[in-house]
Amino acid sequence: MTKKKKGGKTHDALLNQNGFEHTNNETEFSNHNGVEQKINDDNKKKWKNMSVRTFWTFIMIGGFFICLALGHSMVVILVVIIQTCVFREVIALTHVPSKEKKLPWFKSLNWYFLLSTNYFLYGESIIYYFKKAVLVDALLLPLATHHRFISFTLYCIGFVLFVANLKKGHYKFQFTQFAWTHMTLLIVVCQSHFIVNNIFEGLIWFLLPVSLVICNDIFAYICGFFWGKTPLIKLSPKKTWEGFVGGWIFTMIFGFFWASLLMRWDYMICPDLSSTFAWSGMTCEPNPVFIPQKYMLSPWLSSLLRRFTFTDIRWVWIAPFQWHVLVMACFASLIAPFGGFFASGVKRAFNLKDFGDSIPGHGGITDRMDCQFLMGLFSYMYYQSFIKTTSLSVGTVLYTIVNSLKPSDQLELLDSLQQYLIGQGLLEEGKVAC
Repeated sequence: MTKKKKGGKTHDALLNQNGFEHTNNETEFSNHNGVEQKINDDNKKKWKNMSVRTFWTFIMIGGFFICLALGHSMVVILVVIIQTCVFREVIALTHVPSKEKKLPWFKSLNWYFLLSTNYFLYGESIIYYFKKAVLVDALLLPLATHHRFISFTLYCIGFVLFVANLKKGHYKFQFTQFAWTHMTLLIVVCQSHFIVNNIFEGLIWFLLPVSLVICNDIFAYICGFFWGKTPLIKLSPKKTWEGFVGGWIFTMIFGFFWASLLMRWDYMICPDLSSTFAWSGMTCEPNPVFIPQKYMLSPWLSSLLRRFTFTDIRWVWIAPFQWHVLVMACFASLIAPFGGFFASGVKRAFNLKDFGDSIPGHGGITDRMDCQFLMGLFSYMYYQSFIKTTSLSVGTVLYTIVNSLKPSDQLELLDSLQQYLIGQGLLEEGKVAC
């Protein structure tokens, strides 16, 4: 017997349809809850990552300022330590395949090239900035005079060891690792060497570029976190145009006023490396770029300021240094981030999320320094090209004498200088014996 139709359908068909509809409703409800749960989990993870990242950001900034207060030497040591850690993280990307291929001495050769490169670069800096001390020391004088030849000899030793270590069947791999090591030395070690030179010129040329990159990184992250919607570059999917532009604007504002504060402190602007601590009370004749100049405001700008400050402001004092900082802030915001994009490309090439996990919420040291190296090199070039004042120093004169005059000529020069000082009343006769 057939069952009665109800509304043109059998009773069983209606039951099946109702059951199917009920199942669909449960599935849709379950899927909806699953999507909501995933969104909630993502938001919780996002906020947790931001809190961890913020906490360790303040830890790093605090430790950085402690080193800064301990003097130029401590800051140089900090840069060398960071450079070594970055080199280790980047080179570590190739250590696993080298072990698999059972190639001896690869790791040791990498560190040897690092040491020989550091000897050359930092030796050049020491000779340039400490001529007065190096050239009068009997032990250091030969090392300074023949520094470049010694450095070349050290490199040749490493080169010979590399060639002697070539193994049949692995030539292509070994030469690839050789090129990788030299690329790392060029990008990491050479650029960090210029950062150290900035320190020797005055701590402000080190602190300000570093601060601009940190400021840009923080505000680009904040602006992207709250307002970011438009992807910036495929290499870094989390970077957005909103964060990029927002970081640039805030970095410009921060740099202008931060520069005004830093240049008031002699400890920042003096290239005097004899001081040990921030509170040692050093003084020096400032570079003209730090001396404020009077600028008259246009009538419309003066009227605008009057509305906000209720004060009649017709002129302001601004140091040329602050205008230079705006250029540096633009580079830190618009060009230096491409150092980070470059690092992102390297990580994608090796299928890595971070170069390491030494800093919670930030990854490895390399993940925090990828923009700093490029910024440090730009700061050095910009300072040498547009800001540095050239003057004849005792070290420069001494370097010329040592390298250009024979010992007999040096003695004659000393005798002539002695007679001149006695004639000017600056030296007692017989005090210096030739």
